[in-house]
Amino acid sequence: MAASRYIAIEGPIGVGKTSLARRLADQLDGELVLEEAGANPFLERFYQDPRGGALPAQLFFMFQRVRQLEQLAQADMFSDTRVSDFLMAKDRLFAQTTLDRNELALYEQIYATLEFNPPVPDLVVYLQAPVDALLFRIARRGINYEVDIKRRYLERITDAYSQYFHQYNDSPLLIVNAATIDPVNNDQHFHMLMDEIDTARSGRQFFNPLVSAFA
Repeated sequence: MAASRYIAIEGPIGVGKTSLARRLADQLDGELVLEEAGANPFLERFYQDPRGGALPAQLFFMFQRVRQLEQLAQADMFSDTRVSDFLMAKDRLFAQTTLDRNELALYEQIYATLEFNPPVPDLVVYLQAPVDALLFRIARRGINYEVDIKRRYLERITDAYSQYFHQYNDSPLLIVNAATIDPVNNDQHFHMLMDEIDTARSGRQFFNPLVSAFA
């Protein structure tokens, strides 16, 4: 990969995007852009009442992500490396999964008025893990507004991610089996992943090491 780069970490809720983005940015001495889910005042209501809380939660995230990625694009002048824990595409992915037909139509109308072209990553790292692992990690980290997340919701989000990245070709893609490694807390696993990131230059690659996450 080139010396100047933008790396985006993606994957479903609970897979470890933010923690990996933090460690990766620290390792690369890069600019870090993190999604601010806790700042969304509608998120807890959405998890408690998905039908009633979906639209305001989604619109809040849309405006927040646009603002953050605009700032990230500007940071290109000041930092050789930028790391984020989301793609703008996830906004539409979640909208299509959670909004009803009329809400989605309104969302699309509002999105179209933004005239926003998100920066394209030099590499996307897509973390995959089964729903049981996601539920375990969500419970372990103990964030209050996540206690109401339902299995069926996670299944739908996980399926939506799989479908999206099956067709993704906007930039090099590294697909990581995050169920078998722990690159945040295990130095060996992290350096194995770094080797894959350093050599990912085009197309899609798969990282599925035969190691235990607790090795």
